[in-house]
Amino acid sequence: MAGILRRLVKEGASLSRFNVAALSRGSGEYRHNYSKSKFQFNQFAYGRFTTAAAIAGGLGACLALSFSPPTFTRLEAEGEDTTSESTVLNPRKWMEFKLHEVARVSHNTKIFRFTFDPEKNFGLDVASCILTRVPNAVSPDEKYIVRPYTPISDPDSKGYFDLLVKIYPDGKMSQHLDILKVGDVLEVKGPIKKLRYSPNMKKQIGMIAGGSGITPMLQILNAILRNPDDNTQVSLIYANTSSEDILLKAELNRLSLAHPNFKVFYTVDNPSTKWNGGAGHISKDMIMKGLPGAGDDTLILVCGPPGMMKHISGDKAKDYSQGELQGLLKEIGYTEAMVYKF
Repeated sequence: MAGILRRLVKEGASLSRFNVAALSRGSGEYRHNYSKSKFQFNQFAYGRFTTAAAIAGGLGACLALSFSPPTFTRLEAEGEDTTSESTVLNPRKWMEFKLHEVARVSHNTKIFRFTFDPEKNFGLDVASCILTRVPNAVSPDEKYIVRPYTPISDPDSKGYFDLLVKIYPDGKMSQHLDILKVGDVLEVKGPIKKLRYSPNMKKQIGMIAGGSGITPMLQILNAILRNPDDNTQVSLIYANTSSEDILLKAELNRLSLAHPNFKVFYTVDNPSTKWNGGAGHISKDMIMKGLPGAGDDTLILVCGPPGMMKHISGDKAKDYSQGELQGLLKEIGYTEAMVYKF
């Protein structure tokens, strides 16, 4: 995909000419019943493009690198300023980034592209996320709404980052993002470092994701697959409510076909009569057949809604540390050293 993007930039093409909906279908969040435009990604090639609309990532002016410089407003001081001349993210200060374009991915999922000076680096590590903040106009007791998101664009992308967001009727942040207009700003702080990934740190990595829990997996997956010297074997179990909710399925399938060290298995709560993947909640049998076994050279990554986390691994502790390993992974024989919860 990076090659496609570079070619488009060279030719001065606009990503506004590609079709999003035809290329990717799915939800940014996955609410499992345990309890319950104009983009193209730098690192993804979402199937066949049509010259009519676009998917997640290159947005006309961005691709031509002719967009207006975004605004960087330092909103508050929280200790030493850790920004460098070449990096725009700051873990201690809220910065403002302009919304450049929005692409609809499915009936309830959008990708939001925010821009910054293309001469600078975003400053995102693999794997890490950012915090977003918007004013809270509903509750006087809570001045801001703060939510973490994992950008799905290549961390090395110049001049932009992309957020994949499912719009919930009761989602405070997603509802705010949904009404943003091009040119509006989003306050961002980060990066918030999660798992520090390094090539070949483990021989085998298993991933269990639900809905938008796929985003940190994509960060690591693409870091592995775009590095020819990284021989890590990756297996992904991806759970969603229905087949229509599977996010980026075409791209995940393409990556699986293109890279022998990556395989993916899908399961859905509500399978159609034509569905040929897994059905129901992620089970012990699915994990034992689809993911690497317990061992010192195995790492299992888990990300999803609370119900899924409790079922698979147990949730994080109240202080956001990893917490005790529970659920199916513990029953199968994995240890806390073999599991990482996003």
